[in-house]
Amino acid sequence: MLVSVRDRHDAHRALEGAIERRELVVHYQPIVDLHNGRVAGAEALVRWPRPDRGLVPPAEFIPLAEETGLVVELDRFVLRQACRQMAGWNADAGPLLLHVNLSAHHLLRKDLAANVAAALGDSGLPPECLALEITESVLMHDLEVAIVRLQELKGLGVHLAIDDFGTGYSSLAYLRQMPIDAVKIDKSFVDGVAGGPEESAVARAIIALAGTLHLDTVAEGVEQAEQAAALAELGCHLAQGYHFSRPVPAADMARLAVQRPVAGLRHPA
Repeated sequence: MLVSVRDRHDAHRALEGAIERRELVVHYQPIVDLHNGRVAGAEALVRWPRPDRGLVPPAEFIPLAEETGLVVELDRFVLRQACRQMAGWNADAGPLLLHVNLSAHHLLRKDLAANVAAALGDSGLPPECLALEITESVLMHDLEVAIVRLQELKGLGVHLAIDDFGTGYSSLAYLRQMPIDAVKIDKSFVDGVAGGPEESAVARAIIALAGTLHLDTVAEGVEQAEQAAALAELGCHLAQGYHFSRPVPAADMARLAVQRPVAGLRHPA
């Protein structure tokens, strides 16, 4: 147990130093329009290249950042970096929508809207080109504060999306109170979408609900052409997943942004 505590302390110090020295990098997973098969945006995903270990999986250091409070600085770094890069790509290739995740710690802070406004102002990225993602479970943790923060963000002109929709047991009444523009369908519901009525029931219901509330839908974790076709037939607007591309470094995303490849293009692992 002592070794474990010491390892976590060392990992915390290493991550804190990496954030301060801006050693982390942002990769991007393209988001594809299912109706015309072209790249419509990208989700920013942070990566930690450690000299002694190589690329550390997010599942290892994101929980550590959340436990130690470093996640707010991590959020700010990703937001600033991704906004700068997307502003450059949009200047070259036309408007793409940048998706950036917000942590629970950051969502509940009073300076959240100011941090987002600063990132937009410094980068020159128009607010309508930024979509901030908040997981459904985070919203339900402190709903009243979350709604206030979302309204402040909406006042900036950015898009707002609920991530992992369908996994947080939110009330439909609460959903109508939130200034949300899109919902992201969790991979667990996408996996069976090309199957029979029972396997696709939840995804079908989410897409129908979103349509009724005039929200966009983004399907996550699409790995097969059959899933993409089924989602398009159900009326889903956008999708991301290994069927289209794995998360890629900024240089590769820049090429994809300009080329706007047809749906189904897979980037090498």
